[in-house]
Amino acid sequence: MKNVFFIGILLLSAFWSYGQKKVLQTQSINQPISIDGKLDEEVWRNAAIASDFVTLEPDNGKPISENKKTEVKVVYNNDAIYIGAMMYDDEPTKILKEISQRDNFGTADLFGVFINGFNDGQQDFMFYVSAADVQGDCIMTDANGEDYSWDAVWNSKATLTENGWIVEIKIPYAALRFSSENKQTWGINFFREVKRDRFKYTWNFVDSKIGTFTQQSGILEGIENIKPPTRLFLMPYASYYLNAADGLKTYGTMKGGMDIKYGINDAFTLDAILIPDFGQAKYDDQILNLGPFEQQFNENRAFFTEGTDLFNKGNMFYSRRIGGKPSTEPDLEKNEKVIEEPQSVNLINALKISGRTKGGLGVGILNAVTEKTYSTIQDTITLQRRREVVEPLANYNVLVLDQRFRKNSSVTFINTNVTRNGEFRDANVSALAWDLNTKANSYNLSGNFKYSSINDIEDKDGVYATLGFAKTSGKYRYSFGSDFVTEDFDPNDLGINFYTNYYNFYGNANYRTLKKTEKLNNFRANYNMYIEYNKFSGRIQDNNINVNAHVTTLKNNYFGMGLTVFPLESSDYYEPRADNRYVIIPRKIESWGSISTNYNNKFAVDFNPSISIADEPGRMAYGFDLGPRYRFNDKLLMTYTFSFFRKNNNKGFIDDYDEDDNEATPETIVFANRNVITYSNTLGGKYAINSTMTLNLSVRQYWSYAENKEILELQPNGTLTAFPEYIENKNSSFYSWNADLSYSWWFAPGSQISVLYRNNASNFENIIDKEFKQNVTGLLNNDALKHIFSISVKYFIDTNAVKNKIRNRA
Repeated sequence: MKNVFFIGILLLSAFWSYGQKKVLQTQSINQPISIDGKLDEEVWRNAAIASDFVTLEPDNGKPISENKKTEVKVVYNNDAIYIGAMMYDDEPTKILKEISQRDNFGTADLFGVFINGFNDGQQDFMFYVSAADVQGDCIMTDANGEDYSWDAVWNSKATLTENGWIVEIKIPYAALRFSSENKQTWGINFFREVKRDRFKYTWNFVDSKIGTFTQQSGILEGIENIKPPTRLFLMPYASYYLNAADGLKTYGTMKGGMDIKYGINDAFTLDAILIPDFGQAKYDDQILNLGPFEQQFNENRAFFTEGTDLFNKGNMFYSRRIGGKPSTEPDLEKNEKVIEEPQSVNLINALKISGRTKGGLGVGILNAVTEKTYSTIQDTITLQRRREVVEPLANYNVLVLDQRFRKNSSVTFINTNVTRNGEFRDANVSALAWDLNTKANSYNLSGNFKYSSINDIEDKDGVYATLGFAKTSGKYRYSFGSDFVTEDFDPNDLGINFYTNYYNFYGNANYRTLKKTEKLNNFRANYNMYIEYNKFSGRIQDNNINVNAHVTTLKNNYFGMGLTVFPLESSDYYEPRADNRYVIIPRKIESWGSISTNYNNKFAVDFNPSISIADEPGRMAYGFDLGPRYRFNDKLLMTYTFSFFRKNNNKGFIDDYDEDDNEATPETIVFANRNVITYSNTLGGKYAINSTMTLNLSVRQYWSYAENKEILELQPNGTLTAFPEYIENKNSSFYSWNADLSYSWWFAPGSQISVLYRNNASNFENIIDKEFKQNVTGLLNNDALKHIFSISVKYFIDTNAVKNKIRNRA
């Protein structure tokens, strides 16, 4: 009986300690602290200690071992908060410390501090330092996860010792958000990752059974009589570009401009770019796109990625629309052709305002203006030229109002608007979205209602509505829901959406381990079902049943596999590229696998095979990605990926025409039975000179071709029949080359010098040359290869620091 009572007391104590938030008391200091990674100032000896860390992954809830003891101290003054951390390690020579770029920690131990100045459980500012002295920072919300595009300016230093390693951090108040109250209570948590074990720990226990992270922080008390500083940051830049191409004159371009960040108050920030320059943004991975939809590209421009979590609400904002391709094509007369066709529209300027009030209201406003853009057209007989506007002066706006309540739920209003000068298409889309969670974060009800209105030659209005319910905590979780979309819903002027005119139903059930077992670090299995119907005809547009499993072994090797069955024939209303026409898609089965060995090892490999077999003779697809990687030392890493994918007897659209120009006669839609083969080689390399200076290599070679074996005609019932009368060559071959060699040096906090050499080329043709070597060398040796050499200098100016220097000199 005594033993039962004793065990009960232990369980109750454990529950009480995990259920209660830890509290750390900080203190104000007057003495200066040198950020040198030594913690030898007197103020550190007298500061309270945060200790007794708890495992986050993989053995959630288990106390940290004594030989990995971690102690953290926090002090502050009128300008900044200081964090000193000692990470003990019984095998200090085994601490992993790969040097990498900022925000990319590679294979290295980590320490992090997560701060919420309003202690409202909504948003954490996360600051990381690796054992290699590399910084990383991000904004974390439960809805959107970690956003590493956000960069703050702060100081840190990590040093190795005979007992482990030390981190010393100074975070200026300008890098944080907090109220103007005299007595502050902040949410805070500390994080440690021991990379060789792949174990993660936090100071305040984060229960993985609960579907939230930001609400499980501890408490920081004792900060008094500090004021949010004036947050005015100027980032002037200058860049030089030298452009060259075979057969063309080499020319240089000088650019200059400025980015501005201004704290309107303690919660809201204004970001503006004057004379933007995105010349050093990462290249796009273009592909041979045979489908009915445009290729969607990642956003690589910092202004449109940094701190955009509010603008991503409702999934309505696709920033690549701003400065993308013109919205129209020129009208050509007989004997005319386009000789200059712009692929993008220049951005004149852009600004955004974002933040959240103490009452939980998040406000996001984004505005951008693009310039008038022309195509040049030539008469093939008279050779006379004329210009035609393909994109007028255009104004892009996004407004988001996101009301958070009860720390874990929100209701959001979103509006996107594009207004083009003159008689060009205008667009407006509004949405109401909700994300509602129970107090214990066990269940979730989410959804949205979107309404689009297009002002064009023919005005169109459309609706998109979703509703979903989910169990979001525990080992066993599930979800189900439905979407409804009308035919004329169109958010594509400032968003991206491919499918309309349907309704669907979906469900998911999954199981996961929350603690490691005797044989596995973690395991997860999912079961998914989906069915989609065309809204007008009621025909099935899509259907599948999917099962997949994911395992991480005790040696931190990952294995995954999945099986998807499409048990019913479906009708594809998009591939024919014509209203109310569809093509029958046969039943099929797909399977995939994934292996990723432990990146802690010098040599690791990723392997991802897949296969798809259709219920149609000879129609199948298969391929794989193979990616070995080798870490020579803490400075040098090389990666390589070879990808191969083949589709046999793929059926796809190639042409359409009206044989007799009679509107009453349906147009002829031509398909092809084709083989589609794709190869790509990607090489990446990093050499870190030190924690602030790196050399990076990125090379991508891509080749894909579609060889038509038989020409087919689409019938009104969705079947395909032979069409030998069609003799035009509609084969496709696209190959491209991109190579970037860059040098980056963060020479001062927030200030960077970047040097980039880039060459790239691409080509599309209907004649297929299957000589792989000749395709690559031909592309590199022809006039299409472009060379760009650029140097960019960006300098960060904190007006507070400038004022302090002037005051001290006086």
